Amino acid sequence: MHEVGLGFLGVTPETEAAYRRLLRSGSAFTARAGDTTHGGAESTGTGNDGPESGGEGSDGPGSESKGNDGPDAGGVEDPPGGALAPADATAELTGLGLATETPGGIQRPVAPATAVEHLVARLVERRAAALRAEYEERVAASGIVDSLLADRDAGLTGWDGPDRLTGPPVRQLDGLDAVRAAIDELTFHTRAESLTVNPVGVLSAESIAVSRTMDLRVLRRGVRMRTVMAAAALHDPPTLAYLRELTGHGAEVRLSHRPLDRMIICDRAAALTPVDPADTLRGALLVRGQGLVGPLLSLFERMWDEAVDLPGATAPPGTAAPLTPVERRILDSLHTADKDESGARELGISVRTYRKHVAALMQRLGAVNRFQAALRARERGWL
Repeated sequence: MHEVGLGFLGVTPETEAAYRRLLRSGSAFTARAGDTTHGGAESTGTGNDGPESGGEGSDGPGSESKGNDGPDAGGVEDPPGGALAPADATAELTGLGLATETPGGIQRPVAPATAVEHLVARLVERRAAALRAEYEERVAASGIVDSLLADRDAGLTGWDGPDRLTGPPVRQLDGLDAVRAAIDELTFHTRAESLTVNPVGVLSAESIAVSRTMDLRVLRRGVRMRTVMAAAALHDPPTLAYLRELTGHGAEVRLSHRPLDRMIICDRAAALTPVDPADTLRGALLVRGQGLVGPLLSLFERMWDEAVDLPGATAPPGTAAPLTPVERRILDSLHTADKDESGARELGISVRTYRKHVAALMQRLGAVNRFQAALRARERGWL
């Protein structure tokens, strides 16, 4: 039978061979730099391997060194396969999501179906990111959005939307849809800085879904994003997960226990504030110009200075984010458990609780499925 390889999924022949060996053996010790035994310890005897050593640690005739590799050797117990995985193969297998590693240094293979899903998700995500970046550059270079806006503004009299970062000093936007359209357009043209204040602190699932596209678009361009949220965000897992997702992409988020004024400021040139702070559904005022935006900037900076950093958000982008022991075990289970019931049983928690943790972690990682969540967690160094 013709043997199908993993090369089309971006796996080298050497790595595939290592994965197949691991599948056959069931597990293997990982070899790290400086290791002299399967367990990574120097020796389980006296530690003296010189020619003059005696007793239990000597290698002389008749001695039974506890650091030897015989069947009666002490120290770390061999896994079922008794294999020793090279350090480079170990890193490659775990990095690709083909294997997991226990704290004791034993590497185990991820189930083939799950492993292939990891590889597919990895390729799809990378290609999607490259394609998105390519077309965003082409859109920016083409000027197509400005061209379309010019036609709209010339042909539709009385249109009450925003005119990018320039236009009338004050414009009233009626209703939530008009406000969201304004935010979408303003953020599209933002190039340097985006400032936001949310006095409620809790975001609905709909708000998160709408905001994610705009926020990540801004962050991908390298725009500095600063957000002040009411402290209630700490007690709402979906909101907290989304804020941590943003900080993972480079946003700066602070929490405040003081009263806040809702606002959005783009490039210090345009700002949105609610018509009625008590009822944001009524619409907003879009203001432009230093004379009108300047006081709002001063107010934002005062609220920013009085707020504190989001817990767990002080690490630079790309570094490991603080995880609870339960969260870390759940991320591990995404590699190894085929079903929620199996993962919950491994952790000793209910299936409902397990699923709530998985959903929060997926949102925090910006993942659309569990395979992608496991992949992104590994790429960020969370595993």
